[in-house]
Parts: sequence; C-alpha cells; structure tokens
Amino acid sequence: MIRSKDKKFNFEEGAVIEHDLDKAPKTGDWRYMMPKVDKEKCSGCTTCVPFCPEASIEMKKYKEGQRDKADIDYDFCKGCGVCAQVCPMKAITMEKNK
Repeated sequence: MIRSKDKKFNFEEGAVIEHDLDKAPKTGDWRYMMPKVDKEKCSGCTTCVPFCPEASIEMKKYKEGQRDKADIDYDFCKGCGVCAQVCPMKAITMEKNK
C-alpha cells in the first residue's frame, strides 16, 4: 500500500492493466488532418511506430514476400502529423480529413 497525504492507494508496483479495445472510446473522429501511408514507398522500417503518441500505428502484412508496412488505426489517430515528420522514406503524408 502506498500512502499520499490523505489518500491510500492499493496497487502493486509494476502491475499490468488489461484493456478491452472494444470498450475503449474512439477518439479519432475530431481530427483535422489525416495521415496516409503510401504502401509502395513505406520500407517497413518501423521508425514511425514508437513516435505515435496515441499508439495508433502497427505494422501489417501488405504483400506476400515483403516486409510489413505501417497501418494507421483511424479510430484513435488524432492527426498530429508526428509520423509524417519522422518517416525517413516520406511515405506518410498528411491530408485534410474529409
């Protein structure tokens, strides 16, 4: 148990909280800009993945025999554009949300 001035917190250090994505609120529908991945330019380097503040990018199979390519989950993407800025291949571009 950890105590803080007037509060007691009951949790274990290093505990893992399990999330249910089906119940998670979809937060991406208010974005102004939307990242688009050019699958032909994407090298599958994964540079964009750790930079996404919403963890909305994962690598998925695009074509058989090729490296996985960046795929964006628009349910959670906020359209911040960090992924487009860090992509070394310039495979991610920002477009106005329609």
